[in-house]
Amino acid sequence: MVDLFGNEIIEDALLRDRFLEPPFSVLDTRSGSWQKRKKQWKDKGIESEIVRKTELCMAQSINKYDFRESYTGTSVFDPALTELMYRWFCPVNGKILDPFAGGPVRGIVANYLDYYYTGIELSHDQVDYNRKNALDVLPVNNQPNWYGGDSDQILNDRFIHDFDMIFSCPPYLDLEIYSNNINDLSNMTDRDFIKKYNSIIKKSCSKLKKDGYAVFVVGDVRDKKTGFYKDFITITKNAFYNAGMGLYNEMILLENGLNTAAMRCAKTFKSGKKLTKVHQNVLVFKGLS
Repeated sequence: MVDLFGNEIIEDALLRDRFLEPPFSVLDTRSGSWQKRKKQWKDKGIESEIVRKTELCMAQSINKYDFRESYTGTSVFDPALTELMYRWFCPVNGKILDPFAGGPVRGIVANYLDYYYTGIELSHDQVDYNRKNALDVLPVNNQPNWYGGDSDQILNDRFIHDFDMIFSCPPYLDLEIYSNNINDLSNMTDRDFIKKYNSIIKKSCSKLKKDGYAVFVVGDVRDKKTGFYKDFITITKNAFYNAGMGLYNEMILLENGLNTAAMRCAKTFKSGKKLTKVHQNVLVFKGLS
C-alpha cells in the first residue's frame, strides 16, 4: 500500500509487532495496547514507591498540581515505558545504571527481561522495600542490585565503565520533597540542586560504554512564587552536554490522566493563564565521540 506520493504505508499494527509501540516522537500512554501492557506488569506483583509515600514532605499540597500523581501519594513510574525504553535502547542482556532509582519498578522490569540492573537510591528504607518486592516477583538468583546512599559519592569509585545504558527519572527540582536529608536533591535550593545534579550525571556518563545511550524522563516545574517555569528540561540537557553527551532523541510522553487534568485546568487557567501539563519529556542522549 502506498500514499498519494508513492511512499509505502506501514500499518501501525505491524510497527507494534516489531517495536512494541510505533517509534514515533510522541508516545501515547492512553492507547489500549499501552494500558494492557501496563496492567500485565502490575499483575506480576510490582508495587509502587510505598516507602516514599510515607516519607514525603508536603505531598498532598504538591501532588494535587502534579499530572504524574495518583492523589494517594508520590508519583509512580510506568513499567510499560520502562520495558519500551529497555528494548529500544539497551542491547540484549545489557547492563543498566539508574542513579535515581526510587521505587522497584525499573529494577524488577530490567531483570525480568534478562537485563542487569544497578540502581542507587538515597533512602535505605526504600532500598530495603525494593529488595523485598523484587523477591516477590523474581527468582532469588535473578535480583536487581540496589545501593543505598548518595549517588554523588557512590559513583566515585564503586563501578567500572561497562554499563550499556543509563535510565532514570530524577527529582523534578522541588516539585516533590522526598525527605529532610541534606543530600536529598529535592530538599536543596535550585543552585545547589543543579550543581549536584550535574555532578551525578557526569559521573554516571563516565560509567557508560562508548556506544551506550542515556535516557532520562523529566518534566518542567513552575516556581511556586512567580509561576514561571524553571525549564528543568534544559537544565537536564545542559547537564548531559557538560558530560560529553549529545541529544539524540526527544519524545513527548502523553499521560493517561486527562480526566483529572480536565478537573484542574479551568481553575488554573482562569486564575493565572497557566496551561495544565499532560505530558513528560523523554530525553535520549549518546556520546559525541
